[in-house]
Amino acid sequence: MLGSFSYLQLEASALFSREGLAHMGEYATGFLSPDLSAPHLRAIGYGALETLAMSAIGTLLAALLGLLLALPAAGRFGLFGKGAARLLLNALRAIPELVWAALMVLAAGLGPNAGTLALATAGVLGRLFAEALENTPSGPGDALRLAGSGRVTAFCYGTLPGLWPQLVAYSLYRWENNIRMATVLGFVGAGGLGQMLYMSLSLFQEAQASTVILAMLLMVLAVDALSGWARQRWVRA
Repeated sequence: MLGSFSYLQLEASALFSREGLAHMGEYATGFLSPDLSAPHLRAIGYGALETLAMSAIGTLLAALLGLLLALPAAGRFGLFGKGAARLLLNALRAIPELVWAALMVLAAGLGPNAGTLALATAGVLGRLFAEALENTPSGPGDALRLAGSGRVTAFCYGTLPGLWPQLVAYSLYRWENNIRMATVLGFVGAGGLGQMLYMSLSLFQEAQASTVILAMLLMVLAVDALSGWARQRWVRA
């Protein structure tokens, strides 16, 4: 601990001096009066809808791709397919979404397209889906295959009905995380409220930044409540 303070050479005297505290207090005071003007609120509403759309589409694409990768990762196509799929899922999960967003900005340009593609990485959902598949009883699917059904039909009618609640629960939980992450991806130019917050902070517009932060808080609370209701309604029921 002492070595860390020595290595970083933190100037605590300058940070907690009268001048430093006064400067921090002046900066923090600017956040106490949010900008509630109509043009700014309209821009925030558009940014919030953009963030919601990014997270929803990104989560949907991640769920679909994750389910496709979960089948071989759960051993449904042999040991080679299992190893290759798990290696790919580990690689996708090892790279943070912020890094994916920076790469997608270079590939797709600034805006919500980059954020949506960054959230569509299926590393986390694919691994969760694969674990759920491995723990699902194979009896119903095996019975349908013995009765002459194909692999796809046996999966859809024998395995998926018992697996569906877990898939929905994992997808809803991932959507909650993607909402929070989508507000951060804007700092690298991936659109949404995060990009508005970055611009406001870069221009030292504390009042505008305060309004964006409040909008983020309200949006996350609303999505958490909606996700909790959906889990109660569709998963636990």
